[in-house]
Amino acid sequence: MIELMRYRDITKVTYYRDLLENADIRTFIRNDNLSTTATSIPEFYPALCILDEADQEEAMALINEDIQDEEMACGEVVCKNCQEASPANFGTCWNCGSELPTR
Repeated sequence: MIELMRYRDITKVTYYRDLLENADIRTFIRNDNLSTTATSIPEFYPALCILDEADQEEAMALINEDIQDEEMACGEVVCKNCQEASPANFGTCWNCGSELPTR
Protein backbone atom coordinates (compact mmCIF):
# COMPACT_ATOMS: atom_id res chain seq x y z
CA MET A 1 0.00 0.00 0.00
CA ILE A 2 1.43 3.36 -1.06
CA GLU A 3 0.16 6.68 0.28
CA LEU A 4 -0.43 9.27 -2.44
CA MET A 5 -1.89 12.17 -0.49
CA ARG A 6 -3.32 13.33 2.83
CA TYR A 7 -5.89 16.01 3.19
CA ARG A 8 -7.94 17.26 6.11
CA ASP A 9 -11.19 17.27 4.12
CA ILE A 10 -12.45 13.73 3.55
CA THR A 11 -14.57 14.88 0.60
CA LYS A 12 -11.46 15.85 -1.38
CA VAL A 13 -9.83 12.51 -0.58
CA THR A 14 -12.92 10.55 -1.64
CA TYR A 15 -13.14 12.63 -4.84
CA TYR A 16 -9.62 11.51 -5.80
CA ARG A 17 -10.37 7.94 -4.71
CA ASP A 18 -13.31 7.90 -7.12
CA LEU A 19 -11.17 9.42 -9.88
CA LEU A 20 -8.61 6.64 -9.50
CA GLU A 21 -11.14 3.84 -9.14
CA ASN A 22 -12.83 4.98 -12.36
CA ALA A 23 -9.45 4.34 -13.99
CA ASP A 24 -9.39 0.81 -12.48
CA ILE A 25 -6.79 1.68 -9.85
CA ARG A 26 -7.54 -0.04 -6.55
CA THR A 27 -7.43 2.33 -3.58
CA PHE A 28 -7.83 2.49 0.17
CA ILE A 29 -8.48 5.48 2.44
CA ARG A 30 -6.62 5.29 5.73
CA ASN A 31 -7.93 7.29 8.73
CA ASP A 32 -11.31 7.85 7.10
CA ASN A 33 -13.17 7.08 10.33
CA LEU A 34 -11.20 9.39 12.60
CA SER A 35 -13.06 12.47 13.68
CA THR A 36 -11.48 15.86 13.30
CA THR A 37 -10.31 17.54 16.45
CA ALA A 38 -9.90 21.16 17.41
CA THR A 39 -6.16 20.64 17.12
CA SER A 40 -5.05 19.83 13.61
CA ILE A 41 -2.90 16.68 13.53
CA PRO A 42 -1.79 15.97 9.95
CA GLU A 43 -0.70 12.40 10.77
CA PHE A 44 -4.36 11.57 11.33
CA TYR A 45 -5.79 13.24 8.22
CA PRO A 46 -7.53 10.92 5.77
CA ALA A 47 -4.88 9.43 3.48
CA LEU A 48 -5.47 8.15 -0.05
CA CYS A 49 -3.45 5.02 -0.75
CA ILE A 50 -3.17 2.70 -3.72
CA LEU A 51 -2.87 -1.04 -3.31
CA ASP A 52 -0.57 -1.80 -6.25
CA GLU A 53 2.79 -0.06 -6.51
CA ALA A 54 2.72 -0.50 -10.30
CA ASP A 55 -0.21 1.96 -10.47
CA GLN A 56 1.63 4.80 -8.71
CA GLU A 57 2.82 6.68 -11.81
CA GLU A 58 -0.59 6.53 -13.52
CA ALA A 59 -2.39 7.51 -10.30
CA MET A 60 -0.19 10.56 -9.72
CA ALA A 61 -0.57 11.61 -13.36
CA LEU A 62 -4.38 11.48 -13.05
CA ILE A 63 -4.35 13.48 -9.82
CA ASN A 64 -1.92 16.09 -11.17
CA GLU A 65 -3.93 16.46 -14.39
CA ASP A 66 -7.09 17.03 -12.37
CA ILE A 67 -5.38 19.61 -10.16
CA GLN A 68 -4.10 21.49 -13.24
CA ASP A 69 -7.59 21.45 -14.79
CA GLU A 70 -9.03 22.82 -11.54
CA GLU A 71 -6.44 25.60 -11.36
CA MET A 72 -7.03 26.51 -14.98
CA ALA A 73 -10.79 26.66 -14.48
CA CYS A 74 -10.33 29.12 -11.61
CA GLY A 75 -8.27 31.63 -13.59
CA GLU A 76 -9.07 34.10 -16.32
CA VAL A 77 -7.50 35.12 -19.60
CA VAL A 78 -7.91 38.43 -21.38
CA CYS A 79 -9.01 38.48 -25.00
CA LYS A 80 -6.46 40.21 -27.25
CA ASN A 81 -9.26 41.40 -29.55
CA CYS A 82 -11.78 43.03 -27.17
CA GLN A 83 -9.89 43.04 -23.82
CA GLU A 84 -12.70 41.19 -22.01
CA ALA A 85 -11.80 38.58 -19.38
CA SER A 86 -13.02 35.01 -19.88
CA PRO A 87 -12.55 31.89 -17.73
CA ALA A 88 -9.20 30.26 -18.50
CA ASN A 89 -10.83 27.00 -19.54
CA PHE A 90 -12.71 28.73 -22.40
CA GLY A 91 -11.27 28.31 -25.90
CA THR A 92 -13.00 31.37 -27.32
CA CYS A 93 -13.94 34.75 -25.88
CA TRP A 94 -17.45 34.88 -24.48
CA ASN A 95 -17.81 38.46 -25.76
CA CYS A 96 -16.47 38.50 -29.32
CA GLY A 97 -15.82 34.84 -30.15
CA SER A 98 -12.11 35.32 -30.85
CA GLU A 99 -9.71 32.52 -29.97
CA LEU A 100 -8.22 33.00 -26.51
CA PRO A 101 -4.53 32.65 -25.70
CA THR A 102 -3.57 29.54 -23.73
CA ARG A 103 -1.70 29.74 -20.49
